[in-house]
Amino acid sequence: MSQNPKVDRAKVKRLAQFYIEEAETEGINSDIAFSQMCLETGFLRFGGLVTAEMNNFCGLGAINAENPGLAFPDEQTGVRAHIQHLKAYASAEPLNLPSVDPRYRYINPKGKAPYIYNLAGTWAADTAYGHKIDQLLRRMYANL
Repeated sequence: MSQNPKVDRAKVKRLAQFYIEEAETEGINSDIAFSQMCLETGFLRFGGLVTAEMNNFCGLGAINAENPGLAFPDEQTGVRAHIQHLKAYASAEPLNLPSVDPRYRYINPKGKAPYIYNLAGTWAADTAYGHKIDQLLRRMYANL
């Protein structure tokens, strides 16, 4: 919350709980997913193609003005889509819940990015993408 003093604290708590629950269901590290959400949304400031109303916490499908990204009906579904998409990158294991991520099927091979550093050039074009997530994780853990 220090990165975005205007953020709705109740929303942060809700999202954190959704990330914990959804990540546990799919066997994904919730801290990594939450840190990635912070990176992708600018600590819930949004401001890019994806808007807060879209409940898209990881930029799924956001390419340009004609393709601003996917929208989800509620926060939990948006978090679930993020977790499922991250699982497709991290693991060849099948999903434990029915897919809500329309882009899940496009990730081939499944498990092509088992480490956060492998997300650079795959999830994002930014070659420092994994390092940025790592830095956010380190800052989060340092403040515990």
